[in-house]
Amino acid sequence: MKGTRMIAAALALAVAGVVIQARVANAAEVTVLCSVGMKAVMEALAPEFERATKNKVVAKYDISATLKREIDAGGAFDVVVLTPAMVDDLIKQGKVVADTRAAIARSGLALAIKAGTRKPDVSSADAFKKTLLDAKSIAYAKEGASGIYFADLIQRLKIADQLKAKSTLTTTGDAIGEAVAHGTAEIGILPVSEILPVRGVELGGTFPAEVQSYIVMVGGVSAHAKQAEAARDLMKFIMAPAANLVVKQKGMERVQ
Repeated sequence: MKGTRMIAAALALAVAGVVIQARVANAAEVTVLCSVGMKAVMEALAPEFERATKNKVVAKYDISATLKREIDAGGAFDVVVLTPAMVDDLIKQGKVVADTRAAIARSGLALAIKAGTRKPDVSSADAFKKTLLDAKSIAYAKEGASGIYFADLIQRLKIADQLKAKSTLTTTGDAIGEAVAHGTAEIGILPVSEILPVRGVELGGTFPAEVQSYIVMVGGVSAHAKQAEAARDLMKFIMAPAANLVVKQKGMERVQ
């Protein structure tokens, strides 16, 4: 309850002090293509932005690689939130306005486990490695930033061959959550921000410091935005200090 009140207070500050002008007479529909890594944060902040500005946020969520392909194929958007390299490439292509680029937040990688099950030992790199070797089944996204990093990590740990037979490569983070919740995967590899919202799933522990990696989410405004002013307002709203508590509550942290 206390946490909920704190979030509400933070958002109230954002509404009062961040949005420069509420263009009620010309309410806009802001199209957002957003990585699932930022979904929980966006879903919390978008309604407050809508109440403050009377604009509407229409968000589509998917892994960054899929959304990037959509944009490369000509997909329209006003605001995009992807991994840094992808946004930088869109800037290079002239599809995102360079001065709107902002590193929004990051989330560390973690193990997802079925709710109520015993938490695995991730107290050190050696313990983490043993946990993976002892697991009956593991799921990770083959194109997701977390899955790409994990695939490289297990190669470096020299356990990729041992894990291959019991690993399921999914196309989305949602599929990982479902597999863990239903017990078809003992462990799922996801950013903390994608684990916390999943019903029936718990945070089993973050990767130990020696092997930790962070999934950074970067946003920007389309160079061809139909609602450029509203899109810039949304980015300011998301980046405002008043939104920091929401970012933290959703398993992310601001990028220093």
